[in-house]
Amino acid sequence: MECDIILASSSPRRIEMMKKIGIEPVIMPSDADETLPFEVSMEQAVMFLALKKALHVEKLYLKKQPRQPYSAVIIAADTIVYKEGMIGKPADEKEAEKTLKLLRNSSHFVATGVALVSPGSPKRSVFYDVTEVFFKDYSDDEIRNYITTDEPWDKAGSYAIQGAWGKYISHIKGNYDNVIGFPWERIKAELKSNWPEIAL
Repeated sequence: MECDIILASSSPRRIEMMKKIGIEPVIMPSDADETLPFEVSMEQAVMFLALKKALHVEKLYLKKQPRQPYSAVIIAADTIVYKEGMIGKPADEKEAEKTLKLLRNSSHFVATGVALVSPGSPKRSVFYDVTEVFFKDYSDDEIRNYITTDEPWDKAGSYAIQGAWGKYISHIKGNYDNVIGFPWERIKAELKSNWPEIAL
């Protein structure tokens, strides 16, 4: 049975990663409210938000494909940075500058939660991955030069490891793809285990 892979995101990074491995996902971004209703750990937060996104897209999918609810798997992900608290995407240049100053010459954690859901079915898998990222020292001028580019926006922690900011990262402990926001090897293992009908 052919099984569509639905990506609950319009993130260019996640789309590009899937296409690089030969998968052309159906793009159905979620606009679910990402407010956390209670105090949770970073691991609980990213799993909660990933599942919330997946369930929102499940409703959209079932409206469009009510007769074939089992012919797809939805992949949703959510990423945060953690240092002295949870850090999401910057609202403006001031917030991006503050975040990069906080992360300077130290380490922080990047957590990504992933939810895999079969529309119309109780079949689902929710998990997370965590990577520790170590930043070098850098100047205030280097921060200001960076935040004048387009790169920090729409990125948890105000940076992209795969972009120009990569030169300020000394090393990581854990999965590189997780820092980008899509721990593919873990996702692939879950798909192979629970969705064997998908050719990977």
